[in-house]
Amino acid sequence: MTLPAATWLGADRVTLDECESTNDEAAELAKKGAAHGTIVVADAQTAGRGRGSNSWFSPPGTNLYLSCILRPTLAAVDCPPLTLAAGLGLWDAVNARGVSAALKWPNDVYVGRLKLAGILTEMTSRGSAVDYVVVGIGVNLNQESFPSPLDATATSLRMQTGDEVDRQRFLEDVLGTCEVWFDRLQDRGLDAVRDRWNERALRGRVRVTTGTSSIEGTVEGLGPAGGLRITSDSGEAQTIIAGEVTLLDD
Repeated sequence: MTLPAATWLGADRVTLDECESTNDEAAELAKKGAAHGTIVVADAQTAGRGRGSNSWFSPPGTNLYLSCILRPTLAAVDCPPLTLAAGLGLWDAVNARGVSAALKWPNDVYVGRLKLAGILTEMTSRGSAVDYVVVGIGVNLNQESFPSPLDATATSLRMQTGDEVDRQRFLEDVLGTCEVWFDRLQDRGLDAVRDRWNERALRGRVRVTTGTSSIEGTVEGLGPAGGLRITSDSGEAQTIIAGEVTLLDD
């Protein structure tokens, strides 16, 4: 399958042997005026992170650690779906390699019950005006095993296919596919990504935890503003705007 080539995403690049976090590096560049579409790629991260307090396993020379600086003309309230758009781009790049993936709301790519990739989106705004958005992407590419407890929850493209992944080629594919979905969201809003995201969503029963409360139910898809629609075990329809989603056994 031929994937689109990026035109503006990755036009300016910073490549690092090692850093604490590509998101932190990208944020510093953005504060100094780095252009829309600038990317930071590292061979290793010493303090890679995901949502909340989660860390991201980032050994050297193995996987993809990427952060993109975006300066959308969207209002701040309309920027959270950039995470969904990035997920669609990753889905395209992964499935082009013959791996059947699914999107776990709001920011993960799974193969079956195992996590393959994660997205961390961070925004700086002034009122309703967006200064910049950093979209961080971590993909397990050539990892052949994971330390405990990740060995029970994570996978890589190499583990799924048996083949070594060309990291530079995969980077170029991700830039091209993510650019497509970023542009669609920018031009047409959430409606441009909702149906395709729903087609690729990881279904089944989940537990959503917010603060000290939690609810269990079945995933139905995206709500009008990009939240997660679930039907609770009691039969009540709810839309989750924020929370930690845990997969449950069916």
